[in-house]
Amino acid sequence: MCTVIKPGMLTTIQDQGRIGYRAYGMPVSGVMDRYAATMANLLAGNETGAAVLEMTLLGGTFHFPNEAYLAVCGADMQGTLNGRRIKNWSAFYVPANSELAFDYAASGCRTYLSFYGGIAVSPVLGSRSTYTRAVIGGLEGRALQADDVIEIGKGDEMPFALRELSYHHLPKYTHEIRVRVIPGPQDDLFTTEGVRTLFGGSFTVSSRNDRMGILLEGATIQHVSGPDIISDALCAGAIQVPGDGHPIIMMADCQTTGGYAKIGFVISPDLSKLAQAKAGDTITFVECSDGEALAALAAEQLSYEKAAIG
Repeated sequence: MCTVIKPGMLTTIQDQGRIGYRAYGMPVSGVMDRYAATMANLLAGNETGAAVLEMTLLGGTFHFPNEAYLAVCGADMQGTLNGRRIKNWSAFYVPANSELAFDYAASGCRTYLSFYGGIAVSPVLGSRSTYTRAVIGGLEGRALQADDVIEIGKGDEMPFALRELSYHHLPKYTHEIRVRVIPGPQDDLFTTEGVRTLFGGSFTVSSRNDRMGILLEGATIQHVSGPDIISDALCAGAIQVPGDGHPIIMMADCQTTGGYAKIGFVISPDLSKLAQAKAGDTITFVECSDGEALAALAAEQLSYEKAAIG
């Protein structure tokens, strides 16, 4: 177990999400950065779907009365163990009666903390992910608070050796983010100039961004005759464009249906890049084919396999 001393700005329990319930109006939720969370679990010796802590912008401080083995991946929140700096994208042994502390993110936005053995909270609809808007999952369906106790699951034999992710697998978090987009399914409801605007320039991440979506600022995208459609399915990566012409990228906690035309979809491997974006960062969209999207997904899966072998 560990006790929360300081919760950070927004720290929640998340896993790979609540799959199979969107038809009933339940968002998937789950980790925003699939890549960082998966690598954290692999380093910690867990199954890739184990629950982790997701910290946003400002990390928390935690006390460990018993020994533990942890991994930290994602944004660099300048973590320290008993006052000594720890290395990001690594797994390490934590002696009993230790304090692990994080600060503001020096790069990126979200950090993932994986415990060997996972987090022992009861699943809701097959997932331990916290969806705060419906107050379900995680710890009482909410973000962590001071004095919360996190129960750690038990494994077969806890590792002790330091593990680090290979340099070749480390993402670089910059203020200029390039993401690949498959056009559609309603790209025909935008003018030629509107589509050119999406792929021809860059947009700025506004302060109105959270786990539900990212509102972008910049040149407006023109519709042919208005933004409204008969509401249809939504999922993470969908780029909706409301009447003001400013695109909104749907993220992990997005609603299950929407009535604004969608000009394209960010491919799933690139959603991890968006999860690490902060207000003021710039986003550039690059058109992508189905084949290129599948190749990107295969490359992501290969990274996990190589990391697990190493």
